[in-house]
Amino acid sequence: MDAKALAANISEDIIEYRRKLHSTPELGLKLPETVKYVAGKLEEFGIEFEVYEDISAIVGLIRGDKPGKTLGIRADMDGLPIAEETGLEFASKNGNMHACGHDGHTAILLGAARILNENRDKFCGNVKLLFQPGEEYPGGAKPMIEKGAMENPKVDAVIGLHEGVINKDVEKGSIGIKYGPMMASMDRFLIVVNGKGGHGAYPQITVDSVSIACEIVGALNKIVSREIIATEPAVLSVTRIEGGFNQNILPDKVELEGTVRATNEDVRRHIAKRIEEISKGISKSFGAEAEVTYDFKYPAVITDKDFTDLFRESASKILPDEKIIILDKPVMGGEDMAYFLLEAPGTFFLLSNPKLNQNPYAHHTSKFDIEEDLLYLGAALFVQTALDFLK
Repeated sequence: MDAKALAANISEDIIEYRRKLHSTPELGLKLPETVKYVAGKLEEFGIEFEVYEDISAIVGLIRGDKPGKTLGIRADMDGLPIAEETGLEFASKNGNMHACGHDGHTAILLGAARILNENRDKFCGNVKLLFQPGEEYPGGAKPMIEKGAMENPKVDAVIGLHEGVINKDVEKGSIGIKYGPMMASMDRFLIVVNGKGGHGAYPQITVDSVSIACEIVGALNKIVSREIIATEPAVLSVTRIEGGFNQNILPDKVELEGTVRATNEDVRRHIAKRIEEISKGISKSFGAEAEVTYDFKYPAVITDKDFTDLFRESASKILPDEKIIILDKPVMGGEDMAYFLLEAPGTFFLLSNPKLNQNPYAHHTSKFDIEEDLLYLGAALFVQTALDFLK
């Protein structure tokens, strides 16, 4: 069975799926039109599936001719609250946009599902299709797992992909794979500095929350540079400072918000602990109080060595070796594919298909676009991996 040829034969259909999804992006855990379209395609293909209506998720199941293991294949479906400026004929007009490539992920999985369902006699066991909402926010993988998406039958291994240009070391038309930590955890923190406001001309009778917030920002920026070993990937960024009303008024409070990224769970926990200690300690030393909220969101994406080896072998049947890039450094972006990989061993790979060869528009921007003619490669890679894992 030639997975690449089969995927190439339906390339135009995969592009059609992507364009339909691209034109109607939806957000979070409310994707009614997206679910309706994907469910309609699965019905057309003759694939059994279940819809988790309250979170807009779909779990499909393709049963091979004989019993065996179960491979989960995941695709996220949600978009972003960005007004599109690509000028495409099928561009979104509803104020939202598929600016991160999830329309392509869903289209790729639909194409792979169609091929696998038509070739059920070629493998043993099952393929479970995990169409996930809310990857951008608030996270759809965890609620899917809590509803039993990885059970009945239990998923033995899981795979997913991300298209676009996530890592510039992966040239267009190539894929990137990584052993171990591939993407960072993604956490959010909020610090509220409560001081005592007053007239800007008389700071001596206030507790200046603005200057205290500045001290906190400076100290937080030293956590990674002075407390984490330099060879350990970690990022702490304060991304929002808000407080004050006027040039001559010192406010009662200032808010600081930001993100933390790490690939090591111990480092992640250490940074969280130190954010609270530093924020409260500095505030107290100046006569203020700090309220600290730390949200542990997505854990790090960590691939399994054995399954990644299998995927690498499968990929070599689809792509020449020079198109299979082994990454030596993780990406510091986050992905809630991590939750699926906590439930079953597996891997996550990057499909490099930016629209432009030079200076492509970045993810999460209003002009982001992808090279549709390369989508079929993702489907071929999913199909070949399923055949090899379930042989």
